[in-house]
Amino acid sequence: MQMWFAKGFGLGCAGRLRKRLSLPLLIFGAGLCALAATSPARADFRVCNATQNLVGVGIGYRAKAGWITEGWWHIEGSTCKTLIEGPLSSRFYYLYAEDAERGGRWDGPINMCVAEKEFKIAGVNDCVARGFQRAGFQEYDTGEQASWMVQLTDEPATGGAPAAPAPGTNNQ
Repeated sequence: MQMWFAKGFGLGCAGRLRKRLSLPLLIFGAGLCALAATSPARADFRVCNATQNLVGVGIGYRAKAGWITEGWWHIEGSTCKTLIEGPLSSRFYYLYAEDAERGGRWDGPINMCVAEKEFKIAGVNDCVARGFQRAGFQEYDTGEQASWMVQLTDEPATGGAPAAPAPGTNNQ
């Protein structure tokens, strides 16, 4: 670690000053490193779009008041967005996404409600009767991890379905 004040000084007084200040600054720097190393990792639920197209994403989860679906997050190609900030409070999360340019979907067998525009919907039953649309969400078992990341890719899943999401991964 080079100290800014030591640069350009000659021998003599500056050398003694450097020795006197180096130890406290070294201890201070080590303390900052230790603090950074022990601070908790950022916890959240993130979705990364590994395609080149704009993708709209909705998420479903169980809250204290019941089932909630939220959307739309617009995720540009080759970028990520945080959908839920902070440590995850549920074990299971549900994801639905649409390719805004090519029309493909990342979906699954779990039916939940969505809307045309930005939404936060309580409940997953009677979507159409309540004025919403029904979409199939894919379930992700986070194993009660505090943080989780899902990557959307152009590659098909092992079952051969087109435009399927890659499995969620622990983001630690």
